[in-house]
Amino acid sequence: MRRALALAAQAAAQGEVPVGAVLLGADGALLAEGYNRPIGDHDPSGHAEMIALRAGAKALGNYRLPGTTLYVTLEPCVMCAGAIVHARVQRLVFGAPDPKAGAVNAVYDVIGNPRLNHRVDWTGGVLEAECGQILRDFFRARR
Repeated sequence: MRRALALAAQAAAQGEVPVGAVLLGADGALLAEGYNRPIGDHDPSGHAEMIALRAGAKALGNYRLPGTTLYVTLEPCVMCAGAIVHARVQRLVFGAPDPKAGAVNAVYDVIGNPRLNHRVDWTGGVLEAECGQILRDFFRARR
């Protein structure tokens, strides 16, 4: 999660919402990483999680990512949670909850929806204070 926070800081430095993501392979080694870039890349899907998932899929040569763990500083949105399920990520670990758009627990429950064909183990609140603070600082500076 510390690496994901460092990536979030890179996003903030580029004027992007500070969210970072790190994908570990089944062996626990770094597989891929990403940070928010929708503004700079002119890509509405340019969220940290999506970038890390795409890079991980390329690294493995497979759109499925079984056995992987995704660390992200903010609870994923509906788009990212759906991609996490479709990629068959085994475990999700996130920092701050997203009370406006969180799709794991805060607003929606995409990750654990029993109608979907894959369940993702998840843990929230890891380094929650630090993950939340970088977001608060970013938005406070923009006001």
